[in-house]
Order: sequence, then C-alpha cells, then structure tokens
Amino acid sequence: MVEMLGVLGGGQLGNYFVLAAKIMGYQTAVLDPDPNAPAGLNADLHIVAPFDDLDALRKLASLCIAVTTEFENPPVSSLEFLAQHVTVRPSPAAVAIAQNRREEKQFCQSVGLLVAPYDVLETEEDAERIRRDGILNTHLNPFRTPLIMKTSRNGYDGKGQRHIHDFSEISKQWAAFGKVPCIVEQKIVLDAEFSVILARSNSGEIAVFTPTHNVHVDGILDLSFVPSSINSQLLEQGKSSAVIIAEELEYVGVLAVEFFVSENTLFVNELAPRPHNSGHWTLDAARTSQFEQQVRALIGESLGNPSMTSSAVAMVNLLGDRWFNGEPHFNLLRGDASTHVHLYGKKEPRPGRKMGHLTTTGDDANAVALRAQSLRDAITP
Repeated sequence: MVEMLGVLGGGQLGNYFVLAAKIMGYQTAVLDPDPNAPAGLNADLHIVAPFDDLDALRKLASLCIAVTTEFENPPVSSLEFLAQHVTVRPSPAAVAIAQNRREEKQFCQSVGLLVAPYDVLETEEDAERIRRDGILNTHLNPFRTPLIMKTSRNGYDGKGQRHIHDFSEISKQWAAFGKVPCIVEQKIVLDAEFSVILARSNSGEIAVFTPTHNVHVDGILDLSFVPSSINSQLLEQGKSSAVIIAEELEYVGVLAVEFFVSENTLFVNELAPRPHNSGHWTLDAARTSQFEQQVRALIGESLGNPSMTSSAVAMVNLLGDRWFNGEPHFNLLRGDASTHVHLYGKKEPRPGRKMGHLTTTGDDANAVALRAQSLRDAITP
C-alpha cells in the first residue's frame, strides 16, 4: 500500500511539495479551504476545509504517516492536534516562534544573533512609552526614526507594515492596525539582503544551499540570484547563523533565514519554517531541490546533495501585474534550454499576486540576473 504524506496549505509551495512527494513514490493529501488551491489539483486528496476544522484534521491524521506545512501561519493548535496522532515536521513549537515577529526576534537574540533594534507594542502604555522615549531620546538610544511598525503575526510580502516618520505617529498608526500586537523596528540602512535555506533531518544532518542574493520591490521578492556578490565572510556568517537557529530550535524540515546587510554587519530579518520563494532556483539548478529536501526530512530519509548544477542562476517572480494587458508571450522562450518558466495554476491574476516565476542559468551571476529581468520584460504584453 502506498503511504500518504499531508500538507497544510495548497499554494504553490504546497504544490511543489506534492509533486516532489509523487516523484518519490508517495501519495499526498492537502488541507486547504480554497477548492481551487493549486496543490489540491495535483494531490491525491484535497480536503477542502478551514485549517482549524477538527474533523478535517482527524481525517488528515488518519490517512497520513507524516504532515508538514507550506506556510508559516497555520494555527499552532492545529499542528499540536495533528502531532498527537501523526508525525508533524517542523514541530509546532518551532512554527510558533517563526510566525510571531516578537518571539522570533527574542529567540534570535537569545542565541547570540543580531536583529534590528526594536520595541514591543502591545498596550496603550507601550505606545505612550515608545512615543515619549523616542521624543526625549531616553529609552532605546540609538532608536531613531524612520521606523517600521509590523504586526507580530500574518505579515508577508510587505503586508502588515507601516512606515513611521515621527514618534508622534505611533498611536495613530497602531490604531490603523486595530491595535493588534506589533513590533516597532528601526529602519536600518540596507546595503544588501540574502537568504540561507537549509534542511535539517531528525538525526541532526544538515544540508545548506548556496546563499541567495535577493532584491525586493515594494516588499515583494522581485529577483534572486546565486552566487551572491556579497562579502563571502558575511555569507559564511549567514550560513553559520542559520545552522545555529536550526539546531537551537531542534528544527526538522526546510528552513529559510532572511538576512539584512548594513554597514558590513549582519542582521537576521525573519525566519520562514518552510521552503522559500528565494529557493525556487533549486528546482532548476541544484542537485536536490528544496522541495525534495522537505519530503526527505519529513519522512526521515537522509538529505540530498544541495550543491548547484550550474555556475550561476537567477530567478524573477511573475506577478499578476504582468497579465494586465493579456497573457504574457511565453512562446518567445521556447527553445531556450537555459530558461525555465514555472506557472502556479492560479486562475485569477491580481496585482502583486505571485503567478509564477522564471529562472535562467549561465556562467555569471550578474549576467543571468540581467537576462532574467530582460526576458521577463520581453514576454510582458
């Protein structure tokens, strides 16, 4: 009898997990409330239900030998419920830290890693203290404007964030968020950003992918390329820091750690307890993709070889904006063996919505990055 693996979430990351699991000989079950979720179309079973539906969770647990997640915000209570009946990787405790910006930052500091200066905003007293101390410059020196207010939960692709230009704006901007728990973070001078994606098995084996240089536009990842032009010592420090995080969390699965470089200093930006958009290049230019590693870690197999299969690779996201004047001209890319288009099967293109991505390989990172961007522009009607 073919064994079944489960995943919470049916987006593009879940879809690639499903496809990797199928290649490795497993059936798959997806739990997602969207009947049109991309992963649900390729899974053997799509349970259409909310992520906290206990009957749906019982069904998933009864059918699967192990369950994972494709996004960082599933209800931790759902993961804890599943863990009573079936193997869940990564652990609910690790996901709980990664989905809360305050706990994430506190954890990183506890293991000796730097994060941007911040303060916690959860009460009216917090708001008044941050405003007063900022104006008087007495509390978080050198905590200076401009600042970024971020919701502690449910923020991604630039969502759940507001820029603060004066401490007097704190209360007003917090009210605009509905006074949910937030952090107020120093906006540091950003010289560059990169991510480290690794896999860690239940035996403690770790496989680290080559660090990925990232460029964001309006808070959404626009371009990733490998190898990065960032100082090699900082890249190695990033890899070591990501390993520390994984080991301290006793993490099992694929983990992405985003880093900011500012004035030759490395800051942890955030953690993603799952495969990551910036690791999509591994589908076309690594001996083992991040999604195959996710399956391997979930089922307790040895991890695959994370090394690159080409000298350089670049990936650009294809957002729904590219469909504004009609379907992109993907036919222009036919016959180009160095270029790969991945579409996610989403029915409705919307501005800012990730509809797919394009990767191109070659010998030089800057050259493939420029080529990926120019090809994306060429196919846009």
